[in-house]
Amino acid sequence: MDALKQSPMALNVQCAPFVKAVQKVGSGASSHRPSFKSSLIRIGLSRTPNPLASKVPLVGSGHRAHVVMADTTAGSYAEALAGLAQSTKSLDIVNNDIDKLSRFIAYKEFYSFLANPIIKEEKKKSIIKAIADDAKFQPSTLNFLYLLIDNKRMDLIGDIVKEFELAYNKLTDIQLAVVTSVVNLENRHLAEIAKKVQSLTGAKNVRLKTVIDPSLIAGFTIRYGPTGSNIIDMSVKTELEKLASQIGYKERIENV
Repeated sequence: MDALKQSPMALNVQCAPFVKAVQKVGSGASSHRPSFKSSLIRIGLSRTPNPLASKVPLVGSGHRAHVVMADTTAGSYAEALAGLAQSTKSLDIVNNDIDKLSRFIAYKEFYSFLANPIIKEEKKKSIIKAIADDAKFQPSTLNFLYLLIDNKRMDLIGDIVKEFELAYNKLTDIQLAVVTSVVNLENRHLAEIAKKVQSLTGAKNVRLKTVIDPSLIAGFTIRYGPTGSNIIDMSVKTELEKLASQIGYKERIENV
């Protein structure tokens, strides 16, 4: 646990895109900095086992180890991080880190870099470290990403981000609802939607995500529940499709 609490470096740079991190690591100035390995030794990470490693079950397989599937491998990692963050009273802060991380992995090049098994672990850690510094990640978040690299599970990072969001919402009693509409809804309408979802679910808090989809023609849809399986459909598109079905017009209405 102590290793996660140690600050690997002063975090005082503004959040920057992936390309900036690559340039930072690959710049000539890097030759004047201590080696990556020596940096780990200095902050104690190379000598102190990562506390998260004990929370994700491993089994031997030749010279390697792999994660045992629970409900999902990504879910196991996400729950381990969320549980540790909660125990250290840093759940909200780590959630902010994961939210920032989700924006980085939206870059196709960045995700492909992380998931590529050919790229050396040290190179991945160098890039992750630069990004963590720029985005001001918590040390525990950085160590978690190191663990994924060590376990060769960075290909799951997209799923882990999604699973962490579910774990965070569960721990904080937040109900996530996705509101899809043709245009941006006014705040007063969103407030009414949040109130409706709260009354339906009994959740302490409701967090809305908004999505724009012109194919709805007009109106909106609301998805909520643990897997988004509950839906309230107030779109014109759906009403037109119902009408088309009733009069025997089988072709799906895509555009009007």
